[in-house]
Amino acid sequence: MNIHTPDLNLEPSRDDAAQALALLRRYIAGAGDGDLAAVDPDLVALRDGLPYPDLARDYPDGFVADAAYRATLPDLQNGPASLIRGENRAIQHVGISNFRLPLRYRSRGVGDLMLETSVTGTVSLEAGKKGINMSRIMRSFYVHAEKSFSFDVIEAALDDYKTDLGSFDARIMMRLSFPVKMDSLRSGLSGYQYYDIALELIEVQGLRQRLLHLDYVYSSTCPCSLELAEHARRTRGQLATPHSQRSVARLSVQMKPGRSLWFEDVIDLCRAAVPTETQVMVKREDEQAFAELNAANPIFVEDAARLFAEQLHADPRIGDFRVLASHQESLHSHDAVSVLTEGATFASQSLDPALFASLHHAG
Repeated sequence: MNIHTPDLNLEPSRDDAAQALALLRRYIAGAGDGDLAAVDPDLVALRDGLPYPDLARDYPDGFVADAAYRATLPDLQNGPASLIRGENRAIQHVGISNFRLPLRYRSRGVGDLMLETSVTGTVSLEAGKKGINMSRIMRSFYVHAEKSFSFDVIEAALDDYKTDLGSFDARIMMRLSFPVKMDSLRSGLSGYQYYDIALELIEVQGLRQRLLHLDYVYSSTCPCSLELAEHARRTRGQLATPHSQRSVARLSVQMKPGRSLWFEDVIDLCRAAVPTETQVMVKREDEQAFAELNAANPIFVEDAARLFAEQLHADPRIGDFRVLASHQESLHSHDAVSVLTEGATFASQSLDPALFASLHHAG
């Protein structure tokens, strides 16, 4: 009886070679000189390193990296699964954080503004893939860098780098400081208030969400302290001052599809909820007015969370939201904090240990 075996492809592939080299290096790392010499004396030299070659030391100004040369360059991030270190499993976020560039933003009232922006871009990485080419995120983003940025433009950038990196899920976050001219309370002066804002676009399993985060800085006068100070004045003729402090609320909102929400709209919502925003330009009559405004709006941190939530819930353009509030006490050596969420987008059992420490406004 004749037995026919199928033709075997005996020509090793590049992946085969990479896997063989990885296996050989693991063996070399744990073997002694005698074992290495028994296999091949050259393995000792491979472990200890070959003699350092005599290399050119002048920078080659005229060298051109053409397509043929670039094709020879090693690309470990796109290497075979055999190069993966640690557990071979998917990674939810991998990318780059805080690459900065000037970008143009649309505003509600004063036209486009050019603002320095910090960008974080990440994608998902499947199990079995070694890594991603980080620079592709930046290159994809720079294609759109001359446009006036809106969520539509951010989506186009996200589409590009998802395609370039072959990933399923992707995220972009852009952080900026947004200036708004603010009038003083009584003197007629005006100056610029700056708001820390972040735009976040998330795509997970084909579903996209547009999120906006804004830090609002205000003064909070303690209602209890105010009543105690008044009690001392009325009952004992004793001058006393209630304690108040600089406070920060971070509002995070999910924008409903098809709805337009300006940065200034969210700022207006904050001012409607808690009118004791810190001031920019102040003369004596403004300082007196601010004291009166605080006395008219004493506020615990619990009150702040609910007042902001009331305004956000009433706006039809806003879906899920989260309010973080931190009253950085002048009475205590600790802060008073609160968290209020609406919907599943921001709900979480666990909090970042540094979350409340990030609610700090540097003057």
